[in-house]
Amino acid sequence: MQIDIRGLRKVYPGGVVALEGLDLTIPPGVFGLLGPNGSGKTTLMRILATLLEPSAGDAYIDGRDVRRNKAPIREMLGYMPQEFGFYPTLTAYETLDYFALLCRMNDPKQRRSRIRESLAQVNLEQLAERRVGTFSGGMKRRLGIAQALLNDPRVLIVDEPTSGLDPEERIRLRNLLAELAGGRIVILSTHIVSDVEITSERFAILHEGRLLFSGKLADLLARLEGRTWIIDIEEEELTRVREQFFVTGVFRSATGMQVRVIADAMTHPRGYSTSPTLDDGYVATMRQEAELSAVD
Repeated sequence: MQIDIRGLRKVYPGGVVALEGLDLTIPPGVFGLLGPNGSGKTTLMRILATLLEPSAGDAYIDGRDVRRNKAPIREMLGYMPQEFGFYPTLTAYETLDYFALLCRMNDPKQRRSRIRESLAQVNLEQLAERRVGTFSGGMKRRLGIAQALLNDPRVLIVDEPTSGLDPEERIRLRNLLAELAGGRIVILSTHIVSDVEITSERFAILHEGRLLFSGKLADLLARLEGRTWIIDIEEEELTRVREQFFVTGVFRSATGMQVRVIADAMTHPRGYSTSPTLDDGYVATMRQEAELSAVD
């Protein structure tokens, strides 16, 4: 079971290119799609969910072409879009009952069983009779995942699931996605680097419809081995350090400030080596893309 994408291209009316010749393989487990808004993540997921036609190229889910096999693909797929609306006066159970009927679960016993199972999977079973209008943002996100799980999908696609959540809800949702990955493909689209670092076994970085990286975290970090540093500085030094080094992060410390930088060698007297992180790798990848674009 895997997803194979070859030469995928999407051009919207007006000539806006959302995907440009994308080649990507997505194996089982949690696969992160990382990139800024407008990078093509949502377009890719909508194509995989059979909701959008590509302009060119191919995408296969378990060997099935997404353009020619929409019905069987939809039966194996669950999708939670970034923006979704629930009727606030319905309870959580009534909401899932409505979606289950849309999925043609016409047998009442089967429908009741799947609703209960889906609520349990997202830890909402105790709130089944509570009206959705009283739910927090995190509860609504979990209910969104529950509706995507109703058909027990082999592929689960979630778009920006932790966006706007408080830290506790974000952690809870990350843990849930990791738990759901057993035996299925979970595609997690986000612009939040830590979501991918914590949950995803493999990930891809997209920018303006182009694939900049695909692989494991170790593969990306290997590019920066021996080139990431921390410098202890006074606040007034920051401008000079930014002019001298490629800065990936600035943090307050007990004695002043700490700056993370990428450099082939360290010339600052208070600089010392540190291990690279996904933040470092992501920022470096995006900067390299910007520099290449400027040359073009």
